[in-house]
Amino acid sequence: QVRLVESGGGLVQSGGSLRLSCIAEGTIFSINAMAWYRQAPGKERELVANISTAGTTDIADSVSGRFAISRDTAKNTVYLQMNNLKPEDTARYICGADDVVAGRHRYLKAWGAGTLVTVSS
Repeated sequence: QVRLVESGGGLVQSGGSLRLSCIAEGTIFSINAMAWYRQAPGKERELVANISTAGTTDIADSVSGRFAISRDTAKNTVYLQMNNLKPEDTARYICGADDVVAGRHRYLKAWGAGTLVTVSS
């Protein structure tokens, strides 16, 4: 079984920074790509950033230059550094992991519950 646990969300003023963390818990043997998504109230979930096992990253245009994704493969953890936050960044930020082998199971996609980020103007 695998569980993704996010942390680091909270309330921040416009222009501020937050660093989100997501750790994959369980008897993890391998994880392919990891990613951060976000979902604002009344809106669809959108991809914010993803990172491959080789460290190749892809950042959404809306946050390019302000957000950065990184991972610690040995710790099964992915991070999202968010700088110069704007009110429109307010959303639940959700961690996703592709092709997770944990215990005797293989999961095509694993999701966390998310962590709430609120940016005040």
